[in-house]
Amino acid sequence: MEKPAVGETSGSSIGVDQSLVDRCSSIAYRHAKETFAHATPGIRIEGEDGGFANILRISGARLAITSDGIGTKIEVAERVGRFDTLGTDLLAMVVDDLVAVGAEPLAVSNIIDADRLDAETIDAMMRGLGDAARACGVAVTGGEIACLGARVGGYGSGSHVNWCATALGVIPDGREPISGRAIEAGDAVVALRNVGLRSNGLTLARSILDRAFGPLWHLECAVEGRWGDLLLSPSVVYARDVVEVLRSGADVHGIAHITGGGIPSNLGRIVAGRGLGARLDTLYAPDAWLIELARVGDVRPSDAYGQWNMGNGMLLVVPKGQAQRVVGALAERGLEARVAGAIVRGDTISVDARPWGFGVHEYPAG
Repeated sequence: MEKPAVGETSGSSIGVDQSLVDRCSSIAYRHAKETFAHATPGIRIEGEDGGFANILRISGARLAITSDGIGTKIEVAERVGRFDTLGTDLLAMVVDDLVAVGAEPLAVSNIIDADRLDAETIDAMMRGLGDAARACGVAVTGGEIACLGARVGGYGSGSHVNWCATALGVIPDGREPISGRAIEAGDAVVALRNVGLRSNGLTLARSILDRAFGPLWHLECAVEGRWGDLLLSPSVVYARDVVEVLRSGADVHGIAHITGGGIPSNLGRIVAGRGLGARLDTLYAPDAWLIELARVGDVRPSDAYGQWNMGNGMLLVVPKGQAQRVVGALAERGLEARVAGAIVRGDTISVDARPWGFGVHEYPAG
């Protein structure tokens, strides 16, 4: 079940309290799971606890469903005055969760909550979502726009919105869901490069910049541009290309979509409880401005990898002998991918970030 947004924490590391996120997510999932036995006869829920999406078996067909949103990235768009890239972020959050369980995305429905409506803002948001959906081969089948007045806040004097979506996908006949249960020690971990923060870790980033530069932080310049423009960098959408890798017959044992909680939390979701960990020593480098952001905020190196994707938006776990085949297949489709490490026996995920000044850190595997 997706992780709800929570408030900032105090102390030397600001941002979300990941332990509280996990606790609240666990509570929510426990209540949701109590409804599984009461589903309509003929529908069976087969998803794994802690999975990126849940799986429904309906008359022999296996459908996957997931929900997510873009969180406080919407405030960055309000500051910059640009809304047409947010649809790419929204689509990435849900369809990349679907492909993480081996599903091929089919359709997306979305909900926009606004304090008041502005036609130009809605047009830009939905135009961006439509462009992203067409590129991914997904239909936007509907949604809702609700005016909630003062219940929705934001930056500036324009319209303020929150944006969430639910996506539906199908697991084709002959393909088993990808749960991580097939992962073995010795498997290779393939990293897919990402630019920017995707739609996660924005609370921490905004807090750092507000503290360092004040309320107009989005206009201040970083090493690669203005902070507002950098934080608005649209997410890479991996689903369509990973689907093609799955269709090619590649033996993918596990997929981790690196969202809230960074690498340790999300990779940990697919290896937890199996006596397995990972050694990651050739991950992609973080963007130069992300390294600068950590320095400006005096963020502990271990927290940076525990909050942000740090240049790695998705991890695929494959048999060692297939790793280069998968890397090559993704490269042919224009995605940057590399072997970033291996699955090992143990209960920790080791991240070697010394090339970028972040040291070596070990995290519990789940």
